[in-house]
This record gives sequence, structure tokens and C-alpha cells, in this order.
Amino acid sequence: MTKLSIAIVAAASAVTGAACTFVYFSSKNNISNYPTSSLAAQQQPRLVYPAGLFEYGFPGPVNDLAKRHAFISSYDRRMRNPSWVVEHITPVSLAAQGGDRKFSQFVEDSTVPDIYRARLKDYVRSGYDRGHQVPAADAQFSQDAMDDTFVLTNICPQVGDGFNRDYWSRFEQFCRRLTSKYPSVRIVTGPLYLPKLHNDGKWRVSYEVIGAPPNIAVPTHFYKVIVAEDGKTGGPVAVGAFVLPNAAIDNKTPLIQFSVSIEMVERASGLEFLHRLPASRKMELCKQIHCDLSVREFNKSLTTLPEQSRKILN
Repeated sequence: MTKLSIAIVAAASAVTGAACTFVYFSSKNNISNYPTSSLAAQQQPRLVYPAGLFEYGFPGPVNDLAKRHAFISSYDRRMRNPSWVVEHITPVSLAAQGGDRKFSQFVEDSTVPDIYRARLKDYVRSGYDRGHQVPAADAQFSQDAMDDTFVLTNICPQVGDGFNRDYWSRFEQFCRRLTSKYPSVRIVTGPLYLPKLHNDGKWRVSYEVIGAPPNIAVPTHFYKVIVAEDGKTGGPVAVGAFVLPNAAIDNKTPLIQFSVSIEMVERASGLEFLHRLPASRKMELCKQIHCDLSVREFNKSLTTLPEQSRKILN
């Protein structure tokens, strides 16, 4: 097991403890019908009623969901970063040219309550790039879609040289190239905060927080879950999951080195992915195509492409 795999497994204990707490009380009906331990207890007067607090408001966690032109996002108020961002790219959407990056600018998300909001000033002299989770290049089909990718609820602090402007950017290009083989590609992207093994043999989660006062957590890693569909109803679905460190990565590093199981991403993030996708339809992405950031190596793995796809790839 690699150090990355061990770190992801170790992160499981940090995200599973509170998961069950929310499930029952998230339903308004359940609040007034919470289970008792026995029939006899149901017939006796209640001594305590903790759920009564929820009449004044539910403490959360609250996930600020936003539906944009090119993606849907869920915002983590504690970390001031998105928990996940979902996008959908196709050969047609990538070929459309309706937006121009030069007309877009980074903006704060006014839909997020003020005390939980990521701020533009937090990034000033922080040493980190404002890293897109859904890249602007995936949303060129309209100016509105392009502008949406610059809202800070689609942004995380990322190392610039060697990562955001290099390896991560090439990884995003790899995702776009998948549309030359698959007519429909869905991608979930988000940050992780993984533990690190220290010299005393103990695992600890440690991350920087930028801003004055400190406001936005700097992720230790980022994940992508890729779902590539062949366009046929009930057809096979190629699935790949990757976890990359938020650090400079040598461009010669094979992408396959960062491939992990979906379960590992779930353990580390506390999220669920594709639980309604039958195992009979699921295929491993990196067994269907060559998971390589080199355009030449990627193209070797492709079968004969339709004319439209060839034009987009070139």
C-alpha cells in the first residue's frame, strides 16, 4: 500500500464519526417521530426531547448548493472551499466558442452568508493561485458559463508553479481529450485534507489557512472522479479516480501513479460516488485508455474516431 493510500485510509476516522448524526434528523417528519428503545418506553411520558432544539433551527452542516451554467457545486463553509464540483463535457460543448476568458474576473459568491464567505483579499500575497475546480477552458460555450467558473465557490488555493499552471493543467487537458473517445464525460473535482505520518509515528492532519484573519484552508490534496459514458442507454461506464498532492509535480510523473479506488476517495472525503451505478456496467478507465498526460501516448490508445472527435482533438 502506498503512502498516499495509507493517508487516505487514515483519513476515514476523521469523516465517519459525524456522518450518521445528520441522517435521521435531516427529515422534518423524523424530528417528531424519533425512535424509542422499546414499546414500553413509547407508552411512557418523554423525560427528554433533544430534537426540540430543531424547532429553532438545525445546526447543520449546511452545504451551499449552487447550480451554474456549466456545473453544480457544494460549498464547505468551515473550510471556505467547495466540497465538490460536478461538470459535464462533451465534444459539442468543448467545440462551442461563446466565451472569452479575458472578459471574466474572480468574484466572491454573494449567495454564501458573509461570515462563511471566501474573500478575494484572502489570496493577496498568499503565495497560492486561485485554482479552478471546473476549469474555465471547459466552459467556453458561453460567456455566462465562463464567468461562473471564476466565482470563489469554484476556487481553491493551489500551488502555482509545478501544479496549477503545470501538472494539474495537463491533467485537465487529459480530461478534455477523453471526449475524443467518449461522447459524454462527467467529472467531480474537490479538495482533500489528508493526514501525514510524523516522526513520532503518529498521523496528523495539518494545513495552512490563508487570509487576515485566517479564513481559507489550503487543501493538502485534490481529487477527480471521472465518469466516461459511451452514450448508449444502459451501456458501460468507464470510471477513474485520482488523488494528487497540492504540490509541484514533475511533469514526467505518470498519471497512473495517482490513480486510486473510488472507495479511497469516499473514505477521505466523506462523500459517496456512483452508488447507483451497477457493478456490471462499471469499467476501469485506465484499462480502457492509456492514462497518460502525453498527447502522443494518449492517442495511441484510441480506436478509430469519428470525424467530429478528430477535429476537436486536433
